[in-house]
Amino acid sequence: MFATRTYALGAQLRLTPIHQLRSLPARSPTGYVAQGEDPQFEVGSAQGELPPPGWYVLDLRFELEEGRILAPCLYPDFGAGVSEALRIGLAEPGGDGRSRSVVLIGSRLHRLRFDPSEHLAQFAVREFRLRRVSRLRAVWELLCGIQRARREVLCEEAVGAGLRFLRAALRGRIGDGGKALLQHYRRALRQGAHSYQHWLARYDRAAAEPAVESAAAKPPIGERAASEPTLAEPAASAPPPTISIVLPVRDPPLPWLRRCLDSVLAQTWPHWQLCIADDASRSGAVRRLLRDYAARDARIALRLRDNHGHICEASNSAIELAEGSHLAFLDHDDELAPQALAEVARAIAEHPRARLFYTDEDKIDEGGRRFEPNFKPAWNPDLLRAQNYICHFVAIDAALVRELGGLRPGYEGAQDHDLLLRCAERLDDAQIVHIPQVLYHWRVLPESTALSGGAKPYALEAGRRAIEEHYARTGVRARVEVTEHGYYRSVRGLSERPLASLIVPTRDRVGLLRTCVESVLQRTAYRPLELLVVDNGSSEPETLRYLDELRQREHVRVLAWPHPFNFSAIVNFAAAQARGEVLCLLNNDTEVIASDWLDELVSHAVREDVGAVGGMLYYPNDTIQHAGVILGIGGVAGHAHGHLRRASNGYLGRAGVVQNLSAVTGACLALRRTVFDEIGGMDETLAVAFNDVDLCLRLHARGYRNVWTPHAELYHHESASRGPEDTPQKRERFLAETAAMQRRWGVLLANDPAYNPNLSLESLHFDLAFPPRSRGSRVCAHASPMKGATA
Repeated sequence: MFATRTYALGAQLRLTPIHQLRSLPARSPTGYVAQGEDPQFEVGSAQGELPPPGWYVLDLRFELEEGRILAPCLYPDFGAGVSEALRIGLAEPGGDGRSRSVVLIGSRLHRLRFDPSEHLAQFAVREFRLRRVSRLRAVWELLCGIQRARREVLCEEAVGAGLRFLRAALRGRIGDGGKALLQHYRRALRQGAHSYQHWLARYDRAAAEPAVESAAAKPPIGERAASEPTLAEPAASAPPPTISIVLPVRDPPLPWLRRCLDSVLAQTWPHWQLCIADDASRSGAVRRLLRDYAARDARIALRLRDNHGHICEASNSAIELAEGSHLAFLDHDDELAPQALAEVARAIAEHPRARLFYTDEDKIDEGGRRFEPNFKPAWNPDLLRAQNYICHFVAIDAALVRELGGLRPGYEGAQDHDLLLRCAERLDDAQIVHIPQVLYHWRVLPESTALSGGAKPYALEAGRRAIEEHYARTGVRARVEVTEHGYYRSVRGLSERPLASLIVPTRDRVGLLRTCVESVLQRTAYRPLELLVVDNGSSEPETLRYLDELRQREHVRVLAWPHPFNFSAIVNFAAAQARGEVLCLLNNDTEVIASDWLDELVSHAVREDVGAVGGMLYYPNDTIQHAGVILGIGGVAGHAHGHLRRASNGYLGRAGVVQNLSAVTGACLALRRTVFDEIGGMDETLAVAFNDVDLCLRLHARGYRNVWTPHAELYHHESASRGPEDTPQKRERFLAETAAMQRRWGVLLANDPAYNPNLSLESLHFDLAFPPRSRGSRVCAHASPMKGATA
């Protein structure tokens, strides 16, 4: 018979701070200050008994005074110590400080550790209560969370994982593999309280206002009442931009066509033209409806094509009707937000040199419910070569589109991707503007690519050809492959193979060093290379013997750095003695997985427009440790997609494609010697923390792009050789380096161009921001013009 039992703080359990926590007994016996990014409690038992194996519901309540509660978790010790493989992620608290998580304790506990946050914070723990439940109750708790979150945020991958988990749970077969599946549902449970519907109700102006039934009766612009307000009307000295909307039509369901047309007529910006080209629809009702709308408003131009020419020819027919300064593109069953054109017009006025504008988007179902928002980065050329992240809504200078000859027949399914690539070849960074607002609603129908990219496989091939031709036009040797998830990988050729100098700082911990060095020498296909092992005062006899062995090895040099640890100084010292054209910083606790990892890094590092290049790092349990750095998370920076399992897509595929990020980790970072010297190397005042981020941001400020690639894969035992920040001196140093970064890069830390302001700085997983940060239009800002705009 199952016995319910509760283990509560103050009764059966106590929390003892053991790392990076200072008690505040004057304020509260449960009040603490986190003095680093890895605060830890020992969970003890007042009665000498920790909770036995079983399913539990953990209720937490924090009282937060300063900072953030970010990524709380448990680390159980079943007798072999704690490790990332055993980490149990917990739901982050909501606005009331409360969170609830389902926890599985799989074996008898020897110890239990509670890490409350990965961020500096001052807080009190008011509740920590583990309530034992049956397996069926645990599944029920998970499903309750899933039902709250599924409609808005649960991805297909998590649904599939949940079904597997449910079957296994009911059969009593949850083991270590089940823990990974639980991570999906803990996130779903957390996000359910902060769903997209909740976000829309609070922050989306169009969602909060009553819907406009139809604006068909509104008079043309010349007859509009002078007192009628308009949004973002430019100054009288500048003519207002007229935006011509290109709408190809081919037999859409009438209800969705009406919704599409009405969304244009409902625009708050009056200076528009709707250019419709019907591509020989077989339905007479469609043509009658189009004629009816064209008769209602003089701003609607209609062409009825006699021959079916597919979307490219139909769009070009619509472009021929356009008289506006800019062309915008709309599909015949999608909808615009009422303020869409007004916000585009505002951006045009704010960025007079810009010629291409794009917005965020979401999906809309047959019942009008909006879901799956696509919150995009600012201009990100490497991401565009991996996926058409821009997609909808886009408005382009009409003269530019005509210079390019419009859309190209033969690229149906990827015609917009092809057009964007051709436009980008003519533009510099400041001429491409992102408007971080959801202004386009992509209709989900069973046959549409909004529901599944696999619904139109010919589109993938068209996109692949478009990217390869883009490379050919810009003089880049590259082969383009379609990935298993339906994105694109560009394999860049090297006309010359420069010497790569790998810099590995180390001190004792010979097991880590040996794994790193032997994996590099035995598994790395790239040549030529040299391996510079920089010894920072090793004293263990076994380490010294191994270093002596390395001095005899081909391709290896051992350098001595007998000074206090300073990662920046060690790297600068080694770089000065390196012979290679490409430098690769590599932690001694990394291990090579794929033989082409260095080929991938070097192929990007040699690009004239690129600064730093980073790779994909995994924990030993095959979950993600580093998939690029997002600025602002944790106050300075955090690793994207942390703890997702290997081969996960991440947010909108971004864990699986090459892209531009503002920073990457120095645990595996490649760059040309010339750009390293150009910025003066690493900043030696940042001895331990954030020196890699600072390096990347100085490269960014000089106009270089930083690149992250998932195709250079290594394992990483993070900070294993240096140890935790567990002394007052280390904590003081860490806080000083944090403050220095915030003084130096404060504006950029709050406005990462590779991260959308509608996404949270309190999460590693691209969760929604409550509230959003500033949402003005954005360009990819650099201190100087970008070097090599299209390479």
